[in-house]
Amino acid sequence: MEAKGICTPEFEGVKQAFESIFNDPQERGGGLCVKIGDETVIDVWAGSSDLEGKKAWNKDTLVNTFCTVKPFAAVAALMLVEKGKLELDIPVAHYWPEFAQGGKGEVTLRHVMSHTSGIPALRFPDHNPKMYDWEHMVQVLAAEPLWWQPGTELGYGTTTYGWILGELIQRTDGRTPCTFIREEITQPHGLEVHLGVEENNFYRIAHFNAAKGRTGDPYSRNLRAVVAADSEDISTLAFTNPGMTPKRSSDPRWWAFQQPGASSHSTAGGLAGFYSALLAGRLIGKEMLNEFTKEHSNGIDRIWKRPMRYGLGCMMEQKADPDATHCMGPNTFGHIGLGGPIAFADAERDISFSFVTTTSGGHTMIDPRAQNLAALAYAAF
Repeated sequence: MEAKGICTPEFEGVKQAFESIFNDPQERGGGLCVKIGDETVIDVWAGSSDLEGKKAWNKDTLVNTFCTVKPFAAVAALMLVEKGKLELDIPVAHYWPEFAQGGKGEVTLRHVMSHTSGIPALRFPDHNPKMYDWEHMVQVLAAEPLWWQPGTELGYGTTTYGWILGELIQRTDGRTPCTFIREEITQPHGLEVHLGVEENNFYRIAHFNAAKGRTGDPYSRNLRAVVAADSEDISTLAFTNPGMTPKRSSDPRWWAFQQPGASSHSTAGGLAGFYSALLAGRLIGKEMLNEFTKEHSNGIDRIWKRPMRYGLGCMMEQKADPDATHCMGPNTFGHIGLGGPIAFADAERDISFSFVTTTSGGHTMIDPRAQNLAALAYAAF
C-alpha cells in the first residue's frame, strides 16, 4: 500500500517499511512521523480510518493514543514548578488537603510523576459507571488508602496519575488541566493532540480494532493472564477500575473525555512535534528538562509486572528488557499508548519519533511494528 505524506530521500527505506505493514490484511490505518530538530524528515500515513475500509486515512485523521499524553501532563506540571506554583517535593496534600486521607499525607508530586506514589490503583467498588465525572473520581482518589509507603516500590499509575496531576494543575493554576495543556502546549505549537475532542471534530476520529494472533512478549502475556484470572490483583484494578480499553474507542463520551493521563487523540505529527518542541526548549527550561529526563525510578513495576524505568512522567529506555527497547540511543524517553501508539525522543541526536495505529497489537510496551521503524530511522540518520 502506498503511503501519502512527505519523506526525504534518506528515509525512503523507512517509508517502504511503513508501507509493508499494510501487507497484513488485518491492518487498517496508521501514521508515522520522524523529526530531526525542527525538520520533518518523514510524515506519512496510509490505510483507512473506518472498520469497513471505505474511509481513507488523511493527514488530519485523529486516532486514540491513550497514555502517550502522560508526558504532556508532566510538562504542564513542570511549567507550574518553573512558575513557583508547584514544588516537586512538597506533599500533594499541601495543595489538595483532602488527599491526605488514607495515609497519603507524605506523597509528593515527584512520587506521583515517577510512579512511586503508592497509589497506582483504586480498590473496589467498580468505578466505571462514574469515570467521566471528574469531581467524583478525584473525591474517590482523595479517600483511597495507600497500597505501600511512597518511594518504597514502583507501580504505574495507569489512571490515578492523570487525576492527581490534573487536580494539582487545576488547584494551582485555576484552569482545568486539559485547558491548560491546550492553551500552553498544544495550541501555541500547532500540535494535533487533543485531550478531549470537540464534537465538530468527531468525524476525524479513526476506529480502533484488535488484531488476531498477536500474542505479545512474555511479560505482556503474563499480565493479560493475570488480568483475566484475578479481579482483585492490583494490576487488574489499575487497568480495569475504571478501564481504559479499545472497547471505549467508539463511544463519543470517550472521544470528549478530558483525562490528562489516559485519554488522547492525536496525529503522529502532533506527538512527534511535542518532543521536537520539548528538546528545543520551547516548553520548559533546561533545568526542568533535565529533571524530566533523569532516572527517578527503576525496577520491577508491580502494575506492568516487568522491569520499568521512569523519569518524571516519561518512560525511559530499559536495557533489562529487549522487548521494550526503543531501538535508538540509550537515553531515549517518551511514552507508549495502549495497543501500539508510541512517541519518544533521543536528545543526543535530536530525533523525535511517533507511530500511531488503529490496529491494536498484543504488546504492552513498544510494538514490534514501531520497533522496526525506529531502528530503520535511527540507521538512516
